[in-house]
Amino acid sequence: MGNERRDERANILPVDAKGDLLAFLRSYLNDPSRIREAALTDPMLKQVGPVQRYVVCLRYNARDLAGKYTGLKDRLAVFVAGRLDQLLEQPRDICNGVEYKPFPELTRLTR
Repeated sequence: MGNERRDERANILPVDAKGDLLAFLRSYLNDPSRIREAALTDPMLKQVGPVQRYVVCLRYNARDLAGKYTGLKDRLAVFVAGRLDQLLEQPRDICNGVEYKPFPELTRLTR
């Protein structure tokens, strides 16, 4: 199978990007409760390294183990075959100038 065909299958629009992110962040964050300033973008096709992938830019302010807010963090969620594949901590220029929308589901997340 050619690389072009393989890339087509890898670049499926995520059906439930929010749900995938919520499930992941519930276990990823030290304290997933009482998150502030949560926002994200719609899935968009962007160049990630040598390939194009659907990505979602994500922004939130979570608490650390001591219960203190750590400040606004930007993340890049990369999707492969319509599912969350990885969450990058330094989205660089991919998320510059994008339109964020409120993500209230993340602010209501519990353990």
